[in-house]
Amino acid sequence: MSQLSNPTTGTAESVSADRFRRIRGMTLDLTADLSEEDCCVQSQTCCSPVKWHLGHTSWFFERFIVRQILGADAYDERFEFLFNSYYNAIGTRQPRSQRGLLTRPGLGEIMAFREVVDDRVSRALERGDLDDDGLALVELGLSHEQQHQELLLMDVKHLFSCSPLGVSYASEGRPAPADPGPTTDVAFDGQIASIGSCFGAHPAIFDNECPEHRVFVEPFTLADRLVTNGEYLEFINDGGYTRPDHWLDLGWRVAGTAGWSSPAYWQQVNGEWHEFTLYGPQPIDLASPVVHVSYFEADAFARWAGARLPTEFELELAWERGSEGAMLCSRAFHPGTACEPDGRIRQLIGDTWEWTSSSYGPYPGYCKPDGAVGEYNGKFMCNQYVLRGGSCVTPRDHIRSTYRNYFEPEARWQFAGIRLARSVNA
Repeated sequence: MSQLSNPTTGTAESVSADRFRRIRGMTLDLTADLSEEDCCVQSQTCCSPVKWHLGHTSWFFERFIVRQILGADAYDERFEFLFNSYYNAIGTRQPRSQRGLLTRPGLGEIMAFREVVDDRVSRALERGDLDDDGLALVELGLSHEQQHQELLLMDVKHLFSCSPLGVSYASEGRPAPADPGPTTDVAFDGQIASIGSCFGAHPAIFDNECPEHRVFVEPFTLADRLVTNGEYLEFINDGGYTRPDHWLDLGWRVAGTAGWSSPAYWQQVNGEWHEFTLYGPQPIDLASPVVHVSYFEADAFARWAGARLPTEFELELAWERGSEGAMLCSRAFHPGTACEPDGRIRQLIGDTWEWTSSSYGPYPGYCKPDGAVGEYNGKFMCNQYVLRGGSCVTPRDHIRSTYRNYFEPEARWQFAGIRLARSVNA
């Protein structure tokens, strides 16, 4: 996922001890009903155990605030190896694929570590011990925490889907089914658009959103809602996974090797389609947005539908005309159906991340920040695609019009869906 900005140039106006405790507390709230066993297991290489998320996010604040800024000693020197994610400048680390082997430290010790880090950072904020650079690093750490809140729920969903018991994470709050009505194409004129941002425009602007620059966007239309399960099922029934004509060659090979025949978490039960959700196994709601599709599947569906995926610039341009769907604050934990047509671009914010046709790369004039935090974005600008808009498990105050998420084109465990776009001939 998108990561941190330059700590020396970000705005720190919104940083406070109360906000720090609120965001850190949200992570604990999301894990409150999980058992200790739930928190220890790694279900696939791209996932991490819940207790690793709890340790890593705390390590971030300890490493870059408590130790680097405040000059305090480490809680446990071993945690530098265990909870470093991918900072080569800091040193070696536990391989990502082996995080599930960390039976020790136990969850209780990680929670104790978390409490100590929270106390030290909170007291520093209350006393005014941090300069602007330190406050900016705290803000970046909070953005990092919110990213891991979403990752944590993605990982828990995959973990629970592996259980033969049909377990669920949540029991209440799933959006009620509703008919979203037909799709309407919203037209946009061709224009020179201002894309991206500059440090200081938002408290936690990431370096990959910068610098602001101009892009010429040709005339286009954008579907006013996301593609639904019912529409995607038509693609499946029309041989979507058995006909190569709509697929990119690499996608066709990946899908064939992996044995894909439907989105992730779908399966047929007695001839009827079901999907695994954070509410456990559920019959497919045909009106809800399709979710957990890869870039390759999204692109194939768009071609089958006689359309294309939007560029990230088109979605950023459309932001002000969009309306919101489910996000983490709603505690829906699943994409909701689109509201009644209202002339706005429905579900542009929330419900599902939206694949774009834009490769993830640097904007013109991009400069990778110095130091370890500079490893967050720049070194990942290869072989990935941009997603925009946030999902049902994205914190609302974490997302903005310029936010660039990114994943490998074969990734499916994130809450990613499809919006169609069309070019308009002059």
